[in-house]
Amino acid sequence: MSTLRLERDGQVAWLWLNRPERLNAFVPQMWDELREVGAQLCADGEVRAVVVIGEGRAFSSGLDLSVFEGGNPLGDKVADDAPPRHADPLVDRLLRVQDAFNWLEDAPFPTIAAVRGYALGAGLQLALACDIRVFAEGSSVGLLELRYGIMPDLGGTQRLPRLVGAGKAKELVLTGARIDASEAHRIGLCERLVPDDSLVAAAAALAADLAAQPPLAVRGAKRAIAVAGAGSRHDGLVLEAEGQAACLRSDDMREALAALAEQRPPHYQGH
Repeated sequence: MSTLRLERDGQVAWLWLNRPERLNAFVPQMWDELREVGAQLCADGEVRAVVVIGEGRAFSSGLDLSVFEGGNPLGDKVADDAPPRHADPLVDRLLRVQDAFNWLEDAPFPTIAAVRGYALGAGLQLALACDIRVFAEGSSVGLLELRYGIMPDLGGTQRLPRLVGAGKAKELVLTGARIDASEAHRIGLCERLVPDDSLVAAAAALAADLAAQPPLAVRGAKRAIAVAGAGSRHDGLVLEAEGQAACLRSDDMREALAALAEQRPPHYQGH
């Protein structure tokens, strides 16, 4: 990978956006590499948490505007040999690009966005795809797409309203507003706000805490929470019950109870 850097710290994976000279702005290769590394991490049974962070002074400033000079800002690479998802080739390509971010929400483990500097446009949409966002004080974030005659297309219109409500999401998107980290925290756009020099340590501590949780329960809880409010209560409760049934039958639950009785840390295997 040339636009990303992947590091492992035990069961925590650190995924660094690695174009600091361009404030980690997105180019098509970056989306392709994100999709590929996502498939790799989701298939790795040893990964229990992932932190996404930007190299240098920014998380990501958004789309690298130089991509428009080539005439195709999405690139030409086809993600796989699967049949088209849409009759319109451009819509089909956009759906494939969205997969570069979707895996962060769908992953069986928790994902954390550690944001400093800027998270603009595609950068903020990447952070929105993560389960939890930790913002450094002084960061500036926003979905600026309308300024360029386009709209958020990497999940921003779907994920932002879940965090801040439909009205606030429309205000932010339709005005192309930029807000600071304090305002983002106030409206629920990020879950944690920390001093800039504490960002890595705060993200590492959160990731370690999440990685120590029982994997089956984490996976089931993520799935159930993801559908909350999106469908019927009955369907959500069924999904919740199915996840709990897997936990009740698991070695992880037995290990949790044994660890409590023996007053030691649990060692979960995910089954």
